[in-house]
Amino acid sequence: MSNNKTQATDHDVITYLEAVRHPVRRADALALHALFSETTGYPARMWGPSMIGYGRYHYRYDSGREGDFLATGFAPRATSLVIYIMPGYADFKPLLDRLGKWRKGKSCLYINTLTDVDTTVLRELILAGLKDLQKIWSVRAT
Repeated sequence: MSNNKTQATDHDVITYLEAVRHPVRRADALALHALFSETTGYPARMWGPSMIGYGRYHYRYDSGREGDFLATGFAPRATSLVIYIMPGYADFKPLLDRLGKWRKGKSCLYINTLTDVDTTVLRELILAGLKDLQKIWSVRAT
């Protein structure tokens, strides 16, 4: 079995979030933590040094590679907030059209500040991502 580079850790989520240097990014990260916790119902867990995950899933590919990864979550980076929706955003155009200002990677959504997006739509997106992930892999609490 090949392990993911990013693993769940026992580091304290709140301690990490309160240490975010930029005051707006710190406030946004704490607000995202509350939003993800309330929306998912899963406890938060640190993944690697800077990702906060809610729920986890175990994957096994046809190649034999398998592992565990966060089901959804975010990371407060220096230049943006990164939102992780697994397995990606392929079928979420109607939600993304209503979300606000963002940039997208495969499974990452980048926003500058929380005020750039509609948090009600963000909640819908988080739930849609979890529902989509559940079609492929079983999601459980961390």
